[in-house]
Amino acid sequence: MSTIKTALLSFGMSGRVFHAPFISLHKGFELAGAWERSKKQIQEVYPGVTSYPSLESVLAEDSIQLVVINTPTNTHYEYTKAALLAGKDVVVEKAFTTTVSEAMELKALAERKGLKISVYQNRRWDSDFKTVQKVKQSGVLGNIVDATLRFERYKPALGAKLHKEIPGPGAGLLNDLGPHLIDQALCLFGMPQALYADVRTIRENSLVDDWFEISLQYKNTRVQLRSSLLVCKQLPGFVLNGTKGSFVKSRADVQEVNLLAGMMPGNSDWGTEPKEEAGILYSGDNEMEEIKTAQGNYYDYYDGIFKALTQNNPMPVTCDDGINVMKTIEAAVKSSEEKKVVSL
Repeated sequence: MSTIKTALLSFGMSGRVFHAPFISLHKGFELAGAWERSKKQIQEVYPGVTSYPSLESVLAEDSIQLVVINTPTNTHYEYTKAALLAGKDVVVEKAFTTTVSEAMELKALAERKGLKISVYQNRRWDSDFKTVQKVKQSGVLGNIVDATLRFERYKPALGAKLHKEIPGPGAGLLNDLGPHLIDQALCLFGMPQALYADVRTIRENSLVDDWFEISLQYKNTRVQLRSSLLVCKQLPGFVLNGTKGSFVKSRADVQEVNLLAGMMPGNSDWGTEPKEEAGILYSGDNEMEEIKTAQGNYYDYYDGIFKALTQNNPMPVTCDDGINVMKTIEAAVKSSEEKKVVSL
């Protein structure tokens, strides 16, 4: 079996934690290396790979088929376009781009070149979300009338990653955690008819948005998306209320924590949450039932990429998925600025 030679465009936290472990684990991929600007660390973890000195040196290597754009959001358009023009397939981190028009241009370019793009929405393979998705699809809740999805943290101090804290394209919480929440909502409920959003700056000395609430409006359903960097006590990450019952689940996937601690995927219990984090199903007659949590595994995303590139399967997260997230973000910004409901 020929392998897909793959290069990362950085080996910071995202490359080291979210991408390289799963690329190196999958037998269908060969990790070629990473573009490293100052710190040269990839060879310490993956001996034999290349530390590339520039983007041009990555794109000039004919044997590299897949390039992972895991750089700040404001570089995604430029680097993805360069990779496509060099004949490479692309995985690009969320948010896909900084504007809808950029995202649509990249999709058109990929189609003209006969290449593929996928947006890296790893939270679809979180254990908590997979469980919520399974419960909703089972129909046990009946018709969903409202839902709340939260992704909140407590980070009162400004972060060290200046591209997230200095005003500019791609900065702020709506472009950081927003794509995760929006993508999960769209997976569960599809594109809304309209939305109303409130996007705020609440931390001392913050110059970018760090709190938002978005109400997605469907014909018979309302979905609230909430995120903040000033939440000490975490509330349930998912609450779904339906005509037959409710489901409540914490946001408790363990993969990021384990990866940050240096654990590597591949064992049989990878992505298994503690049993005490099980979601609770409440029926209309006040009965409670613990729902076993599905296993999370980001490996499945890259397995989907492999099958898309070798068997012509659909990408696990498509260009259109990324564009729909960008349309929702742009509508949320407009809604917040104009204090009105925006149609989608």
